[in-house]
Amino acid sequence: MTGGTVPGPDGRPRCPWGASAADYIPYHDEEWGRPVHGDDALFERLCLEAFQSGLSWITILRRREGFRRAFADFRIAAVAEFTDADRERLLGDEGIIRNRAKIDACLANARVLAGWEEGELDRVIWSHAPDPAARAAAPRTIADLPAVTDESTALSKDLKKRGLRFIGPTTAYALMQACGLVNDHLADCFARSTPTPWDPTP
Repeated sequence: MTGGTVPGPDGRPRCPWGASAADYIPYHDEEWGRPVHGDDALFERLCLEAFQSGLSWITILRRREGFRRAFADFRIAAVAEFTDADRERLLGDEGIIRNRAKIDACLANARVLAGWEEGELDRVIWSHAPDPAARAAAPRTIADLPAVTDESTALSKDLKKRGLRFIGPTTAYALMQACGLVNDHLADCFARSTPTPWDPTP
């Protein structure tokens, strides 16, 4: 998938992935690339991006409600209290991706984050948002999008240094795209101008 925008069912031009499946359309139009703030909300994205590693995002998106039920709506304080019995429950839950290493990383990360100050995860992640004015021209095609950037590498290193797991530079960049730290909607995509202005402060 290396082309530019394609028309969706309503005729509006979208990033090609955003019009490739019905489930993608509301996510592309209403969520992806819009600023996300709040520790629990960002923890959810961290977990889901980690679970997506090696899989297509649609696989995760179609199980998102299952993940939320299984992981107590990704409330850090609640997940940090999960027991060995909860871990076994997760490993048997067909509503999520039953990957032992990814489940363990999610639980371990919650325990680390439970010891942070309120808003600290938000501040750390958004401190790595690049200056929009310093970025190159808007991407014309999917092929113009990077998989890793200096900022995502720095974010990955920072989070790992602070004790978080399963957050490499590629996963970190996917997080930055999804949470609005960068605007990677294609230049001609109608949603490029839809997100609210980038604001690194909650």
